[in-house]
Amino acid sequence: MDLFSRSWTALRTAVAELPDEDFERPSGCTGWLVRDLVCHLIIDAQDVLITLVTPAESQPTRDAVTYWDIVEPPAGDDPLDALIVRLAAAYEEPWLLKFHLDDVGSAAGRAAELADPSVRVGTRDQVLTAGDYLCAYVLEWTLHHLDLIAHLPDAAEPPAEGLTRSRELLEEIAGAAFPPSFSDRDVLLIGTGRRAPAEAEKAELGELAGKLPLVLG
Repeated sequence: MDLFSRSWTALRTAVAELPDEDFERPSGCTGWLVRDLVCHLIIDAQDVLITLVTPAESQPTRDAVTYWDIVEPPAGDDPLDALIVRLAAAYEEPWLLKFHLDDVGSAAGRAAELADPSVRVGTRDQVLTAGDYLCAYVLEWTLHHLDLIAHLPDAAEPPAEGLTRSRELLEEIAGAAFPPSFSDRDVLLIGTGRRAPAEAEKAELGELAGKLPLVLG
């Protein structure tokens, strides 16, 4: 729970500190500018709020690892992705995106702090504990923090403990450990297809290379 808050606060702070011109730069999400990614974060924050107030009576069907499905790489024709780009453009001014993210994002952060980690919640037709749900989102926030700063060398990095926990989650999803020589950041970027491994890295990955990328949905 605490790591969710630290990861989410760091990501929102990084967005708040961006100069206006950075919103027009590419992000680490293929086809999305930084402004599109920030718009997606607003929707993510809304999802957190909705999920935390959607109680479930049945037993959990997912946990922080199985929350994630492995999906096909995006083909560029997803209507929701296209909607996000149009919504982001409609904001026109970066300060409006910052304001909305701070407003909804702060509420999502407070809701997470108040949540009982043992309470069962429903989302995406699945049931899991609030604690597992928020743990899964540490991976979401950390990956998107890396997306945010992919082409912004002066922007703040994600918290180190968030990178480490996200690596652990990704290795559990993969069912295999990445080479110890790989940094947590490189594991996340290579493991999710955000960058291709160099030949030497591919050799170190061995059979695991054949499972990559792990596109999470």
